[in-house]
Amino acid sequence: PVRLHDRRLDAVVEAIRASGGKVVADLGCGEGKLLDRLVRERWVQKLFGLDPAVRELEWAARRLRLNEAGGPPEGRVTLLHGSLTYRDNRWAEADVAVLVEVIEHLDQDRLPLVERIVFGEAAPKTVIVTTPNADHNALFSGLEAGAFRHPDHRFEWSRAEFEAWAAKIAETYSYVPAISGIGDVDPSFGAPTQMAVFTR
Repeated sequence: PVRLHDRRLDAVVEAIRASGGKVVADLGCGEGKLLDRLVRERWVQKLFGLDPAVRELEWAARRLRLNEAGGPPEGRVTLLHGSLTYRDNRWAEADVAVLVEVIEHLDQDRLPLVERIVFGEAAPKTVIVTTPNADHNALFSGLEAGAFRHPDHRFEWSRAEFEAWAAKIAETYSYVPAISGIGDVDPSFGAPTQMAVFTR
């Protein structure tokens, strides 16, 4: 069976493709798994990967074979050491910004700052956000009620909470959200991952 992580990346790549965007910023890119998929797509002109962890960026550079024979041409992929809590003009030209399983790692009191930077100041045409669906946690054996899927998660939202957050973003920053699920959908608890594609 295809792992949920791979299905999530497949769904994100398709959402980027459908957006028509050509310059993509992967915010919280980690070790570069999404960038590695996107660099193979001819319709992607330029990629930025931002992460606060230098070690993750080093792994991403190796995965992408940056500055190596057979790697992407110079300037097509740029890895940036930085934080989502600061305005960063280095990825300002992106017409698509992606946050794949990122927001749940942020303290909720810092989320409004990230929202302002991504949706308010950078304001790309499309923003794609994925996050766990807390409703679906009831189906994970061994996960106690109220527990999170990963020890570094600061929160996990139900479908209703995610929809309410997306509606707040829409009202505040004039984006239109389209929400969907990724993975096998349970009739009661929904899909394990939820995705919002914001467009303006």
